[in-house]
Amino acid sequence: MRQIAVLPYRTTGPEVDAPIQILLITSRETRRWVVPKGGLMKGLPPHAAAAVEAEEEAGVLGAACPVPLGSYRYRKKRNSGAFVWADVDVFPFSVTEELDTWDEQHQRERRWFSLAEAAEAVDEEDLRALIRSFGAREFRAAASPARLIGAVADKTGVNTMFAWFQKLLPQQSHFFDLFEKQAATLVAGADALARLAQGGSARGQHIREIEEREHDADDITRDVLHAVRRSFLTPFDRSAITSLITTMDDAIDEMQQTAGAVDLYDVSEFEPEMRDMAAIIVDAARLTAEAMPLLRKIADNGHRLHELTERLVRMEGHADEIHAQGLKRIFKASSGKDPLHFIVRQEMFKRLERVVDRFEDLANEIDGLVIDHA
Repeated sequence: MRQIAVLPYRTTGPEVDAPIQILLITSRETRRWVVPKGGLMKGLPPHAAAAVEAEEEAGVLGAACPVPLGSYRYRKKRNSGAFVWADVDVFPFSVTEELDTWDEQHQRERRWFSLAEAAEAVDEEDLRALIRSFGAREFRAAASPARLIGAVADKTGVNTMFAWFQKLLPQQSHFFDLFEKQAATLVAGADALARLAQGGSARGQHIREIEEREHDADDITRDVLHAVRRSFLTPFDRSAITSLITTMDDAIDEMQQTAGAVDLYDVSEFEPEMRDMAAIIVDAARLTAEAMPLLRKIADNGHRLHELTERLVRMEGHADEIHAQGLKRIFKASSGKDPLHFIVRQEMFKRLERVVDRFEDLANEIDGLVIDHA
């Protein structure tokens, strides 16, 4: 049998390396820690059904990414007493609100765990592996200075004297600091965009936050471009650095353009497909935040970086499908009615698609760095 589940998460701060927390709930019978899950629902796509389960079982609202993180298998007890295999697709779920009351609050306990604690709390080995792989891996380790002499000698075979020479050269770690700072603005902007897509009375506040994040990104981009001109040594080719930071800036520029369209056309209700695309943007920004610190030791992290960029490309393809489905649905619904309604919705879909496209561009930039340096 097939089931769907969410992995509810939040970060404890705005920093790019802020710890991730996972929300787990207890099962009704065994009281063991599990993720909110259930069966497929007629008329709802899998991730939307998983979001319903999150609200009913854990009392949380948020953005469910339509692209599953992975799957796990466990033995489920049926009413007959038989234990059968259940395959569960798990969807990342960015929590934006915790409800005070919900359907199953008297049947379950909910608790936030650190990433490591959540992995240890669940019983299923595959789910444990999914949780461990979800967070940005080894941010601190990736950011720590490498033992350059040994690394150079081991990987390139150059003599020790040359390694000592490289050790004495000025370090350019501030480029990586700025990359990671830019990634943090993407995460914050994506979160605000997802909240905006959920509607509600705080629309103006979400639009303002996205605009402010876009201004922050512009400042960071200028800092990087100035540093490229001033620095004698750079960690990557100058054109690669410029392309990477401007592509990240383009992504949040498109978020700001989307928020501007919401304000211009006074959009207060969003199509389900729009919310799905916003959820994809949230997860794409999270993956970008994981990738940036890994660039500090790109030779060691090439495999993981490729995994992240491959996922970004898959998500862009999924977003294209959602875009097409949404346009088709609203076109049929608008047939013979107000054409302006369709035009506005079409514009909103186009804006969201452009945001996702910029993350695919970013994946290509990272892949180019991996090819050149790993």
